[in-house]
Amino acid sequence: MLLITNYSRSIIHDVEGYDNHEKVFYCYDKESGLQSFIAIHNTKRGPALGGCRYWSYKRFDSEGLTDVLRLSRGMTFKSALAGLSLGGGKAVISKRHGVSQQIWEKQLRAFGRFVQTLEGEFVTGEDVGISVADMKIAAQETDYIVGIKPKETDDGTMRDGDPSPVTAYGVMVGIRSAVKHHFKLKTLSGIVVGIQGCGSVGSKLAEMLHSEGAKLYVTDIDVTLRERVAHEFGATPCDPDEIYSMPMDVFAPCALGAVINEDTFKILSANIIAGSANNQLKDHSFGQKLREKNILYAPDYVINSGGLIDVSYDHFNNFDRDDLFRRLGQIGTTLEEIFKRSDTEDRSTNDVAQSIAEERLVVPEKTKKTKKTKTSKKKK
Repeated sequence: MLLITNYSRSIIHDVEGYDNHEKVFYCYDKESGLQSFIAIHNTKRGPALGGCRYWSYKRFDSEGLTDVLRLSRGMTFKSALAGLSLGGGKAVISKRHGVSQQIWEKQLRAFGRFVQTLEGEFVTGEDVGISVADMKIAAQETDYIVGIKPKETDDGTMRDGDPSPVTAYGVMVGIRSAVKHHFKLKTLSGIVVGIQGCGSVGSKLAEMLHSEGAKLYVTDIDVTLRERVAHEFGATPCDPDEIYSMPMDVFAPCALGAVINEDTFKILSANIIAGSANNQLKDHSFGQKLREKNILYAPDYVINSGGLIDVSYDHFNNFDRDDLFRRLGQIGTTLEEIFKRSDTEDRSTNDVAQSIAEERLVVPEKTKKTKKTKTSKKKK
């Protein structure tokens, strides 16, 4: 049995990350032990879409809540800047060590029932700690899962629904735009990039950068993984704490957030920050600090929107490969607009990006997309 609590604004208005969120729900399932938050930040442009993160928090009631609030807000801006008729939301599930596969599958199905209770107001898919296979289990209980449908690739073969390769491609588009703006270069050949995180996005990004002649440093907390990626793509592996001070042109954070903070800011050697991680800045003020240090920051919710763009086609059931890559190319166009406005208005790039997103959130009521009304899944 699901026990769902609706957190009123009066309860969470002082919680870090809160930003006039429309709805926040907590769910506990006694049978499986599932603990989960879903935050819906803004639905002015359409139903809230955001991935589900499976993570171990010291205190889920506080850290998990803060995380889901910050991430859902970022999804609102990401959707707006990607030009999608979607709002922003996010889900997090508390990770408990030692959970058997059987219990984990029960938690996933309980999470699916949790999502289904929102009747399409929130749509989700895989994120950190969650696989496509996991989401397929959750999808047995809800109609509102994306990123699990196979899609055709450029060479005519099929890939699974994992949006990671598309996210990496979007980051490549963004790096090209940033390098062109900052260095006035039209090629990545010889550009030195430090990739933090060698997971599905980071490793694919390393492959793409290597193919274009970039020189790479790579790091990951998983030593075996970083050594493998380094070997495959001719990169130099380094320890996690060393990556910030490596002599690089571009720093590409592709793991967790808040990596630009008081400590790393002092030793960061890159001229450009452009990666796939969410919430890369510890707080908004670091955008201006980076600008004052002449470090060009590609706002994370712009450059990492490729995966969102990819799974949005699942939600609207209108996948078109040509249109997908056209939209991915617009990531570079949007970043160019942000970089130019930042220079002209003497404002940080993250401040400009937020302004553009807020401008796009002021939309007439008639442009909003109606939510799906599927009801085939049973609510248990």
